[in-house]
Amino acid sequence: MEPLDRCARPLRTALVQRSMRLWLPWGLLGLMLGGSLLKALAPLPDSYMSSKRNLLNIIFVKLAWAWTFWLLLPFIAITNYCLSQNVLGMLRRLSTLLVGTMVWYVCTSLFLSIEDFTGNCYKSPALDVLFQEHLSKWQCRQGGGFWHGFDISGHSFLLTYCALMIVEEMAVLHVLNTDRSPRLHAVVNALFVALSFLTLIWVWMFFCTAVYFHDFSQKLFGTLVGLSAWYGTYRFWYLKSFSPGLPPQNASLSSKKPNCSR
Repeated sequence: MEPLDRCARPLRTALVQRSMRLWLPWGLLGLMLGGSLLKALAPLPDSYMSSKRNLLNIIFVKLAWAWTFWLLLPFIAITNYCLSQNVLGMLRRLSTLLVGTMVWYVCTSLFLSIEDFTGNCYKSPALDVLFQEHLSKWQCRQGGGFWHGFDISGHSFLLTYCALMIVEEMAVLHVLNTDRSPRLHAVVNALFVALSFLTLIWVWMFFCTAVYFHDFSQKLFGTLVGLSAWYGTYRFWYLKSFSPGLPPQNASLSSKKPNCSR
């Protein structure tokens, strides 16, 4: 497993740091503002990444919450049980994924409702002639029309939230030592590397969204909702006793990392 260890080492240095958790929200906001400014003042020519049919968009972004959920599920379960040896404590931490699922569902449903409520149906992409008889996006598209409303960027929201959530959960590696169990060490490292590359994909696709898609206000709202969802959970609610809680980030009274040998 040496190649995996060599891959994981620089990723840990970059991603499993308190400074990353502090600066990533500002970095994402800066990418959104910079990308939007570039789109407005000096639009880039069409490229592979400007197509909604690019493989990263189809395979990963369209299923962003599924990828995040199914990779965090074993990572949170293994690392938190290894540290606590407590099934209930592990299940409590896993409930962060239920919270995340609710955040994803409620926010995306709200975005669709806002687009439906604020939109109108047109006969062509030129938005010059109204289809008065179609009062919803679904009816409009069924009738061959083109719906135009305030389309809050779901990608800006979800990629922000997923990237921040993954980085928060990686903090558990500060206090986890799996050196006594080669098999467990390999599993945790593999999950960590997969989550790291997933985070890099989310940040890259977030920037591509800022550069190529949506109006500035749509991306701003989406990003702010993602930041608010992260802050409301990991910086506010999860600090309370009646919550899923934060990932363990401090070793107990001993200065040594808890060593998991199972």
